[in-house]
Amino acid sequence: MNYETIEFKLDDHVARITLNRPDRLNSFTAQMHQELRSALADAAEARVVILTGAGRAFCAGQDLNERSVAADDRPVDLWTTVETGWNPLITALTSMPQPVIAQVNGVAAGAGANLAFACDFVLAASEASFIQSFTKIGLVPDTGGTFFLPRTIGMARATALMMLGTKVTAAEAVAMGLILRAVDGGTLMDEATALAKQLATQPTRGLGLIKRALNASATNGLDEQLALEAQLQAEAGSTADYREGVKAFIEKRPPVFVGR
Repeated sequence: MNYETIEFKLDDHVARITLNRPDRLNSFTAQMHQELRSALADAAEARVVILTGAGRAFCAGQDLNERSVAADDRPVDLWTTVETGWNPLITALTSMPQPVIAQVNGVAAGAGANLAFACDFVLAASEASFIQSFTKIGLVPDTGGTFFLPRTIGMARATALMMLGTKVTAAEAVAMGLILRAVDGGTLMDEATALAKQLATQPTRGLGLIKRALNASATNGLDEQLALEAQLQAEAGSTADYREGVKAFIEKRPPVFVGR
């Protein structure tokens, strides 16, 4: 597919998707939503996905200049924008069987911040920042923010970030457990690529099952989670990678996983 608002590259089992509206800080339009979801589908053959932004921002959230959300003294149907744009995107990201790395190169604001938090790994440039900017314009956090943040950093911190709209530096985000790592901006791409390549050599079918278990743990009770673990372990035990892992262990050699 020919993309206009994103860039898509698949190389050595790693899909790199770049939000590419740098003049608008990679804020989302309906077209970008459609193209990104299409790119995630195109990444089905990849073993790892990297999501990043072009220019000086990761993503500034929704483009408020788009006609469907512009507040020009008339009622605005934001339910449709969230339900047809952001919600399907978060569902697509969290249900992908591949690990997804957010390579946060600059500011991540509003829905753009929560888009990063929906990924499995978040690496950020030291100069990057995160802000729940919704209250700045009288809105409620969406894009899964009210789900992910309380579970990641606790209710007290999530409430403060969302109600006060406080900007969080990359270092502060690491300290509170919001993201995995902050690195020098000049090495961010190399760090994200190295992590992606490491993950691509692992039993990625099994990693996808781990992702399913972790996502379900947010709402399951203990008995439900134990039953799910048994189900997923049965699936993992039927994979070629499990057989290869056991064989390599017995033969005292490094395993060669193929993601199946």
